[in-house]
Amino acid sequence: MRRGIIRFEKDPRVNVRSFSAREYWIMFLILVVISGFDIWLLLAVIEMTAHTSNSVLIEIFIMVSYLFLVATILMIFSAVIRRYYFERPLRHLSEGAKKITQGDFSVRIAPMRKDGKKDYTEVLFDDFNTMAAELANIETLKNDFIADVSHEIKTPLSVIQGYAAALQSDTLTIEERRDYAKTIVDATQKLSALVSNILKLNKLENQEIVPEAASYDLGEQLRRCALAFEDLWEERGITFDADLDEAVVHYDPGMLEIVWNNLLSNAVKFTKPGGLIVLSLKAADGLALVTVRDNGCGMDAETAKHIFDKFYQGDTSHSGEGNGLGLAMVKRVIEITGGEISVDSEPGQGTAFTVRLKI
Repeated sequence: MRRGIIRFEKDPRVNVRSFSAREYWIMFLILVVISGFDIWLLLAVIEMTAHTSNSVLIEIFIMVSYLFLVATILMIFSAVIRRYYFERPLRHLSEGAKKITQGDFSVRIAPMRKDGKKDYTEVLFDDFNTMAAELANIETLKNDFIADVSHEIKTPLSVIQGYAAALQSDTLTIEERRDYAKTIVDATQKLSALVSNILKLNKLENQEIVPEAASYDLGEQLRRCALAFEDLWEERGITFDADLDEAVVHYDPGMLEIVWNNLLSNAVKFTKPGGLIVLSLKAADGLALVTVRDNGCGMDAETAKHIFDKFYQGDTSHSGEGNGLGLAMVKRVIEITGGEISVDSEPGQGTAFTVRLKI
């Protein structure tokens, strides 16, 4: 395609011609009427000019009248066509767009054709209705997100405010003051992590983080990420097992670290002391399969359906250890990189996350 030239292709949804047989016959009948009137006027002119001395003036008058009549008929016909086929659908679109600008995303435009077929106007209505539905979903998600963010931010702020006020008491012991100060520090760290994750997730969703792909050893990256949690699993007496094949991938290392760190963090979080975490990397058929498996509390099918939703935390007993944004970021990174992620879990049997990436 040459620059500056747009080639329009026929929309496969359109299943009716631009000019129907009915419209053709209407135009044909109008032309028959005009032609018949033309013949009648011509005969009248011939008869009148044969009996009058002012034949030229009469002929001019009749022809002018005829042209005026034809112009009037064509103008009326054009106005009817324009009003029915152009102004009416545009008015519906204008009214619908006005309601959307006022925040009413429930507006829908009903089809105008009664035969069930689709011309470009009907297709335009369908696209408008789809747009309105998508905007309604986005508005709902935005409102839910704002409500969740407000709730998540309010909790650590309340803790900070409460313990800061308690620190003003002169009756506290040194140990109590240390405990209160530690609680405040923990709350500020949680608040800082929440804000950081919100900003990071927002950049991911708006693709402000542009992947900078590079070839690197995925197994080595997984080993480094796992070792970062060594103190945590040793502290809780968790056995960590790794089975990593060699696999060279071409992705943004920083973005995939978000995936591995969150999956490993969740595995440590939901595995009981003395439990087992298995990290595996298998390369086969042009794919790198990374699995993070634990034998922790697991989850039911309903919880598994929502784990990638923002702020969703299926196990509320661990809500203080996170903010429900980690898996939402994981999902978004996997989408951007073109990979796939799946979860296999049963209550009391543990959970396994599997990530599929192209080698």
